[in-house]
Parts: sequence; structure tokens; C-alpha cells
Amino acid sequence: MNEFLMNTYARLPLAFVRGEGAWLWDEQERRYLDAISGLGVCSLGHSHPELTAVISEQAGTLMHTANLARIPWQEALAERLASVSGIPRSFIANSGAEAVECALKLARLHGHQREFSRPQVVVAEKSFHGRTMAALSATDSRKVQAGFEPLVSGFLRVPFGDIDALTRLAGNANEVTAVMLEPIQGEAGVCVPPAGYLQAVRALCDQQGWLLILDEIQSGLCRTGAWYAHQLDDITADIITTAKALANGIPIAACLATEAVADLFSPGRHGSTFGGNPLACRTACAVLDIMRRDDIASQAAATGEAMLAAFRQRLAQHPAVVDIRGRGLMIGIELDRPAGAIKSYALDNGLLINVTRESVIRLLPPLIIDSDQAERIVATVCEALKEQIT
Repeated sequence: MNEFLMNTYARLPLAFVRGEGAWLWDEQERRYLDAISGLGVCSLGHSHPELTAVISEQAGTLMHTANLARIPWQEALAERLASVSGIPRSFIANSGAEAVECALKLARLHGHQREFSRPQVVVAEKSFHGRTMAALSATDSRKVQAGFEPLVSGFLRVPFGDIDALTRLAGNANEVTAVMLEPIQGEAGVCVPPAGYLQAVRALCDQQGWLLILDEIQSGLCRTGAWYAHQLDDITADIITTAKALANGIPIAACLATEAVADLFSPGRHGSTFGGNPLACRTACAVLDIMRRDDIASQAAATGEAMLAAFRQRLAQHPAVVDIRGRGLMIGIELDRPAGAIKSYALDNGLLINVTRESVIRLLPPLIIDSDQAERIVATVCEALKEQIT
């Protein structure tokens, strides 16, 4: 641990100094295939030449102005986000947690508009929505919440994927104003809901007058084979939160809302000093343009389908594998035991992977990986399971 940094991360004993495409190099010039992409951030890979040129040009032109005046690149980004999401209005922030906070403030305003004294938001068990106070209060993890009490009140929990539980709550709970879900739970181990679940949630929200908030921070921006994961289920949301891959490493996020919901805000009710600055917004515009031009969603869908099929074939008889699941290039392999040894073996063999919930190997590689890189990820993970677990 560095003596000048707060002890908030269990860091690997190495430092990366450069990257190119899906590869990273450490200080000893050892090369690693990146199957994390900065926790789902660098979906277009590292040092993308077009993005490098855009960032350099904008940094030499104008990096920041306050939101006291129009920011044309912010307006351009909002238009692009409306095009890919179908949601017409945006608030541009700096991080996923900030986008969630914005969504929760809108949910509270919606509740008070309905004359609720204590608006409630329904969230899912095993959810993860961020580490700011309201976001971590919505998150279902004692590890994340412990020591930060008192938490923000106003959250009700139901099992993820259980429409009957949500329907029962609708019959008993007062002053519910919104339901907030991840279409695919990332930190919980890439948990995919049963078929029809999201459609049923949408219908129940319509029936009850609830807002449907979809946290697409990890699952969005082509990761699952569509611009946003819920689009694969042919539903719409009232609010979407999006971040991570939006500018491929430059901090930016957005809270998207329908016209009716967005109109709950008025000047002075929400804001951000750095949110929506020209550098971040122009970079995000370039990312969306590249994703659209190169049909990155289809690439992610095809590569992810091939990887899932390969994992299921090669690990079908492995005694420690409980489940293999995912959509696109958001893949989880659940074991019946801790997976730390698999992570270490992969690192020793030049592959960077992640483990969540202690027993789920989570793969979030750059969406631009080629077939050889995809095969290397599959082969190394399968070899690690063979060598480390008998």
C-alpha cells in the first residue's frame, strides 16, 4: 500500500504502464490480455487512435466551461444518447453513482408530486448501484454498507427475477414511487433474469404508476449485444443510468429520462461542476459514433455467444462449475467455492480477469476482441480451472 493513498483498494502487485487494443503492459514490459477492460470501461480497447486524436484536439481547444453557458458538445451528446436509447432527455454527470443519485432524486420528486410524504423505491436483492450514500443504501451488500450507517431510508427489497414477490409488494406497500433494477446484475455475478421478467415489471409499473429505473451502467453501451440490455427484452424505461464505457476512460455518465420525468427538475434543483464538460462530452460523442459505425453491438453479441458456447462445452463436466451465464460480452462462471486461485493462475499466465461475490469469475473484455483473443480467454480460464481445481 502506498503511504500517501487511502487504503480503499486491494490492488494487484503490479502496475500497468501502457495499453493497445485488448492488451496491457506492466512496468517489466510483460503483456496481459485484458478481460476486465477497466471494469467494463474501455470497451473500445486501450489507446484507440481515433479517440486519442479527439482527446488531444479537444484538450488543445477547450477542456472545461461551467454549465452557466451552453456547451455544444453536451447538447450533441444528449442528442446521440436519445438516438441510441429512445429516451429524450439527459443530465450529464461524472460517474455511475452520480447518475444513480440523479435518478433517485427524480424518483423522490415523482413521489412528492403524487403527494407521498415518504416516497419508497423498490430495489433488488444482491443489487449494486454505487458507493455514494443513497446509491450504497440502495445496494444490497453489507460489505459495501457496513460502517456507514445510518443509511438513507426509503428502499424496499425484493428478490431479483421474482415477479410474484414484486406483485405481492404492490398489494401491500404504500407510497412506492419507483422500481430500480439492473437488467443484468453485474456485481452479483452476471445474474440474468428469467425470460419475461422485465416485461412483467414494466407492466406492473404502468399499472401502479411507478417509474421504472434501469441501471445500465455495466450492462449498457453494446456490452450485451444491444445498445442497452433492456432493449433485448423489447421494453422501455422511464429513467436509464449509463456510464462506464461512455467515454472509454474519460470520466462521464448520464441519467436519461422521459420528458415527463425530466420536467420534474428546474434550474437549481440539480447540478454538477464538472459534469458535461467539452472534453468528456466530445470524447463520448466519438465513442458512440465509433460504436454505431463499426456495429460494436453485433460484434459483442457474436463473440459473446461463441465464448459462452465454448465455456459450456469445455466445462460441462467440471465438478466445481455451478453455472455459466451471460449476454454478449458480459459473462459469469459461478463456482461452488472461492475463485481467487483461478484469478491468480490467469494473471500468472498473462490474462487479467476479475472475481465477484468471491466465487464468480466475471469477464468483461473489450468489445473489440478478435476470435484469437476470445479463444485465449476461454482456454486460459478452462486451463486454470483444470489446474487449480481437481
